[in-house]
Amino acid sequence: METLIGLLIIAVGSFGQSSSYVPINRVKGWSWENFWLMQGIFAWLIFPLLGALAAVPEGSTLRELLTAGGAAKAILYGALWGVGGLTFGLSMRYLGVALGQSISLGTCSAFGTLLPALFAGTDLLHGTGLILLLGVCITLAGIAVIGYAGSLRSASMNDAQKHAAIRDFALTKGLSVALLAGVMSACFALGLDAGTPIKEAAAARGAAPLVAGLPVILLVTLGGWVTNAVYCIYQNVRNRSAGEYLWTPGRTWINNLLFCALAGGLWYSQFFGLEMGKSFLTGSPVLTAFSWSILMSLNVIFSNLWGILLKEWRGCSARTLMTLAAGLALLLFSIFFPSLFQ
Repeated sequence: METLIGLLIIAVGSFGQSSSYVPINRVKGWSWENFWLMQGIFAWLIFPLLGALAAVPEGSTLRELLTAGGAAKAILYGALWGVGGLTFGLSMRYLGVALGQSISLGTCSAFGTLLPALFAGTDLLHGTGLILLLGVCITLAGIAVIGYAGSLRSASMNDAQKHAAIRDFALTKGLSVALLAGVMSACFALGLDAGTPIKEAAAARGAAPLVAGLPVILLVTLGGWVTNAVYCIYQNVRNRSAGEYLWTPGRTWINNLLFCALAGGLWYSQFFGLEMGKSFLTGSPVLTAFSWSILMSLNVIFSNLWGILLKEWRGCSARTLMTLAAGLALLLFSIFFPSLFQ
């Protein structure tokens, strides 16, 4: 029962993340770099700080927890993840919500699950390590099938149809960006692993297991925010777009701010849910180690459902839709695969 509760909590957070790019479509009059920076302030600073403060036990301070060890490495990995987060946003721009998230998150799933295990000395050819490896292979198979569905969709559409569904559609550029995003985004998982002493310190001081890992998330997202802020400010200077903050009409500015805040909160919910959900999976070391891949698989499933709702797959052949359904089924199976070996 606890396993099911943990998976449901992770699923709720995943649905929030997969929905986070929908409010961005309602932002008006701002260039990409402006709304990306604004939603990042909420996603990577404000909400993670609120979450971290909620994890501080009575009689302790956030500063005491963050100095328990591993903070510098968590921030460094966060800065590397920030490159992935930046290119992740570009992958949505060039490939759409469904295909962009599928490629990025599939790559992120593999590296984010296997690298921490390898760094911990796990043998991927035996026991728990082999189950992890097989689970990741199933996940990647699902991603590959979804990617094939995307290529079928692209082949069946003319340029006008592609750009009608996705304004800046560019398959080759989008795939390159999405793969880079996936590899670098896996550094988030490494950052969480590096901050384990902080999570342990919070738990030792009385923090509830549900929230003990939230201060680590703050450090990782802080590093990511720095990377993204530097790039967005550079784009402001290059494109002379900073004036949009000042010259946007008041009602539109408030509209943009609210939708960026909503996008940021929904994005943060995935890691809030991941940390809470993992606290129910501690009885299964395999599921705990595989939780990152579970989150990424759910993100892909929900993002493709959003892609269908946003009509990104409109006009596709029955073969393409059946291929997409097969890929989603494989991902769904990958989520429950590790539990077969409990």
